Amino acid sequence: MSTHTGDSHAPVGEGGPRRGGLTTGEVARRLGVAPTTVRTWDRRYGLGPDAHTDGRHRRWTAEDVARLERMCALTATGVPPAESARLARSEEAPTAAARPRGADAARRASAGRRSRAGSGLQLGDVRQECRGIARAALRLDAAVLDELLLAAIAEHGLVAAWTEVIVPTLQAVGRKWETSGEKYVEVEHFLSWHVSGALRRATPRTVEDRPAATTVLACVPGENHTLPLEVLSAALTERGVPVRMFGGALPVESLVAAVRRTGPAAVGLWAQSRTTASRPLAQHVAAMEWGVRGARRRPVVLTLGPGWAGQAVAGLARPSGLAEAVAALESSVYP
Repeated sequence: MSTHTGDSHAPVGEGGPRRGGLTTGEVARRLGVAPTTVRTWDRRYGLGPDAHTDGRHRRWTAEDVARLERMCALTATGVPPAESARLARSEEAPTAAARPRGADAARRASAGRRSRAGSGLQLGDVRQECRGIARAALRLDAAVLDELLLAAIAEHGLVAAWTEVIVPTLQAVGRKWETSGEKYVEVEHFLSWHVSGALRRATPRTVEDRPAATTVLACVPGENHTLPLEVLSAALTERGVPVRMFGGALPVESLVAAVRRTGPAAVGLWAQSRTTASRPLAQHVAAMEWGVRGARRRPVVLTLGPGWAGQAVAGLARPSGLAEAVAALESSVYP
């Protein structure tokens, strides 16, 4: 499953639609949008293929795809869809006086600038799905965003979708608002919320408890970044590992009580920031014991997240990524 390194806005021509044109599904993948979005733009704004071929399936030419690329670029910069469609269909660029705000950036993006999502987001060489997700997030398009996130998870699996599609897009959105006077905070919140929802919809039912086979996941006190733990919980559940997820900023007393009540085989403690990572807390949880005399047990404790960098706790594992964390917790529960 190699990472896509092409440019979703590359000019159509060499490597473009083959003779006879592309199908709607192929066009959607090229643009990084949902097929339903392409059909909606066709039905609502008349952005369908100029020529019709024999048979039931419509085919899109290089000119048709170029028009849709202009539509993608314009909507990603905030131009309303109806106006974007009018401009995309127009053979002449609008005058400076009539050009909508953001249209200049959109025109540059649609010309094929590398490593952009048609939105000013610096995405680099990433899977093509990242670009479609970024556009939907910038448009605050909930329906398309959900469809693209679920499609990425279904196609690549939770771990690869998170690592290679969702994280690069989240990072790009985060960089955008950090460098633009926090203008895009709502986009980051919107995207995070929909990622969380997609994880829940894509995950099977909660796995029933099994004696000595439960994993406890919690953010350390003062830490509210729960999304990485949510995907870890989803990935473990997918593999049949019982998980008890306690979310953000769990107080010390509550964390200790949860560990005592569940008697987990493993505990994952997430810290996004070094200011929240607590070495004494991790050591205390790792030293907790339960069970009958002579058969006392302790949990395997994993320190998760960038906050633990430079805060290594002797004897406790610190996985470097999601795949490593899943493997470590799964082997702790089922050695």
